Amino acid sequence: MPRRVKLGLLLAILACFGAAPAVAQVSGTVGFEVFLPLRNQAALDALLEDLHRPGSPQFHRWLTPAQFTARFGIPASTAARLRGALSAQGLHAEVSGSHSLHVTGDAAVIERVLTARLAQRGRRLVAEGRVVLPPALAEAGAVVAAFDPAIRMRRHSHTIPAIQPDNRNGTTGNYWFDDLKQAYSFPAFSVATGAGASIGVLMAGDFLPSDMTTYFSHENLAVPNFTSTPVLGGAPFDPAGDSAETTLDLQQTGGMAPNANITLYNIPDLSDASILAGLTTMIEANKVDVVSMSFGGPELGYTAAYNSGVDYTALLGTYDSLYKQGVSQGITFVASSGDSGALSIPASACFATGAKKGCGVFLRSVQYPASSPYVTGVGGTNLVTVHITKSFDSTYTSENANYDPLGSDSFFNTPATGVIWGSGGGISTYFAQPSYQTGISSVSRKWRLVPDVALHMGGCPGSAVFPCGPNRSGDISILNGATVGVIGTSAAAPDFAGLLALRVQLTHGRLGNENYRLYTLARAQAAGAKPLVFRTTISGNNGYATTPGYNLVLGNGTVFGAAYLGVANQPLAGIPKSASNP
Repeated sequence: MPRRVKLGLLLAILACFGAAPAVAQVSGTVGFEVFLPLRNQAALDALLEDLHRPGSPQFHRWLTPAQFTARFGIPASTAARLRGALSAQGLHAEVSGSHSLHVTGDAAVIERVLTARLAQRGRRLVAEGRVVLPPALAEAGAVVAAFDPAIRMRRHSHTIPAIQPDNRNGTTGNYWFDDLKQAYSFPAFSVATGAGASIGVLMAGDFLPSDMTTYFSHENLAVPNFTSTPVLGGAPFDPAGDSAETTLDLQQTGGMAPNANITLYNIPDLSDASILAGLTTMIEANKVDVVSMSFGGPELGYTAAYNSGVDYTALLGTYDSLYKQGVSQGITFVASSGDSGALSIPASACFATGAKKGCGVFLRSVQYPASSPYVTGVGGTNLVTVHITKSFDSTYTSENANYDPLGSDSFFNTPATGVIWGSGGGISTYFAQPSYQTGISSVSRKWRLVPDVALHMGGCPGSAVFPCGPNRSGDISILNGATVGVIGTSAAAPDFAGLLALRVQLTHGRLGNENYRLYTLARAQAAGAKPLVFRTTISGNNGYATTPGYNLVLGNGTVFGAAYLGVANQPLAGIPKSASNP
């Protein structure tokens, strides 16, 4: 391929992944993180199995960050050796996490060491050209996410063009949080509220406290305890940007678990470097029990075909090292599975400069972090409830998981065809099948399957081919003082995270990788156990078709909340705004 064509393809791909040409050279002191492989990985993998196996002496005996570092982190000798090697080149390094070093130095020195020119792009520092690690770091298996110009992750939500009548005036959304709690049979307010549990929301963009007051007071509920922790300075409130996702995530987690302590970890953007920094901050602080992540990126987006011949899949392994540490400490990670069904990325040719329709179609690729074996991936449906005049009753009627064809690529803005809106799902090409998924499906016996579970997501975005199918719905959010309709698995994920916070309260302890218990419950239900925990016969298609039991659209199905928590015999959340469901 001619060099100028390669360069044009790279620039087009970076633009669609959130990058743009750099504009200013860099001077002064610069810092970045270096991630190193965990040691004793076979022992760690065995420990993670034991931590989640009832009857094991290690069951739920979670580690502290210090204990994890002592057993699996950077050996002092390795840290000293790398610090010496970097010091010899004019850089300073300090241990910053269980398996990371923070490196600082003059920008000109870093450019020389990494053989890449740095430039300022907005609030980000990016490399113009490929970063090449010095021999000492390369031999140690180091990974550097900093300076990567591409942003491969994006939020999993869209606003609906105009607010529709809420379900209190019809049988479909838009839904308030308490509508969803009644529909999905959550326990009553008197049974569980998330008291004593802590939820971390990882997202870019701040929120307005006034939006929280307006949202929760509408349903006569006190505003939950929200706090914000900026990471790398965080990002300001931007209602046209990712703050729309931040706001939705806080309102959904707070609605499901109103007495939990909820902390926003506000990162500057959805670059891999920022997300890794946010995860490191949460895991090393070890203050949250459940983490909600409403973003993702196709696994294929990390391969060489989408990065001008450079393979970035090592970043997925770096992420998973952090998730392993978090899970060993008892932290539960929840992520939305995506909104483009099983077809989540255009053919690489469609990113080329001047590409036109005919360049290719959307391809199958599961989205990360939902595809991580250490994360619970949450898909979504369109919910339908009853409508009784002058009543807030939101009793469950039905669900569907049918996709909506889109007239254009509203995810990457390419001319690719075959794009759809629907519950993300499919088969990983990077992660092996975890033990908890063994034998659940004939689709694959080798690779991780996505999603694990589902809740309401809604459908029919503005780019859909109208008219959409019947019974499309959405959620309500208060953003910058306005009432908006929102759809996406980014609503389903914080809803499930809120449910897990109720479980933390009821069990008086952390849960770790919830997938072990989730699939145990699914197997028991398949064997005839009662009460039912999952709805497993919901019709739908996301590029794969739903089937009874586990499927690649909805995982094990949507949940009966109280049954999932083991309190099906306790009072349930009733009509919204009532004492059982404020």
